[in-house]
Amino acid sequence: MRILALLIVAGICGAIGKSLVGYDRGGCLASIALGFIGAFLGVWVADQFGLPKMFTIHVGGNAFPVLWSIAGSAIFVAFLSLLLRRRDG
Repeated sequence: MRILALLIVAGICGAIGKSLVGYDRGGCLASIALGFIGAFLGVWVADQFGLPKMFTIHVGGNAFPVLWSIAGSAIFVAFLSLLLRRRDG
């Protein structure tokens, strides 16, 4: 149950990050992966700038940084959308 709750939180964070950027590829599994990648990227960026870890959810003894996960997934998706931009013409 703990893993399922962590996957749901990561999926919601990844979906919010995707919607902030306007990226529409991928489904539920992509959102979950983006949530976890965003958590790692967001926490790393926050540590580099000395920012506090705000709005952290504890699921089964694991801390999940919701705010930094959303920010990190938005940064990662923006980078992906630049790399995978569709070429019209």
